[in-house]
Amino acid sequence: MIDKGKKSIFNLPNTLSFFRIGCIPLLVVLLFFPHKTTSFLAALVFGLASISDLLDGFVARRHQMVTTFGQFLDPLADKLLVSAALIMLIPLGRVPAWMVLVIIGRELAIMGLRSVAGSEGKVITADHLGKQKMVLQTVAILGLLLHYDYYGVNFHAVGMFFLWLAVIMTLWSGFNYFRNFWHVLEENDSDSAGS
Repeated sequence: MIDKGKKSIFNLPNTLSFFRIGCIPLLVVLLFFPHKTTSFLAALVFGLASISDLLDGFVARRHQMVTTFGQFLDPLADKLLVSAALIMLIPLGRVPAWMVLVIIGRELAIMGLRSVAGSEGKVITADHLGKQKMVLQTVAILGLLLHYDYYGVNFHAVGMFFLWLAVIMTLWSGFNYFRNFWHVLEENDSDSAGS
């Protein structure tokens, strides 16, 4: 149930989303000084922020604290965190720029589609493909942030493996959003024609 009332925007789920956004400057500063220690700390910050994403959704649903503002803030925080991490990894040579372009371009395109659908009074919700894409991106970024070998594991190679999977899932889920968007538009056109 979505609470459209005038509740405080600083409820626990939204505070966790603000926390995620607040982690971004720290993540950026750490990546300005590429070293094994700072890379580990950057991965730790990103990991904590990602855990907060799981917690805010759980708390919002469990305690019926889902708000319109929270539905806007939560995905925005996710996109800002992922985009900041990927963009900062480009000059470090840890990720190809074209992969970052595909991932961020897809996010911008989906935001545009949702805005258009919203202006028509329709909602395109996140599906399981989008959630799987987010998990793959998170695991990939954690690996790329760690970058160095730990206990004989090449975390950069692990990160790149999951990033390839994330790019494939990004394109697949993006196609699925476009397909759902066209269905929404067709339904809208048929409703208009029938009225």
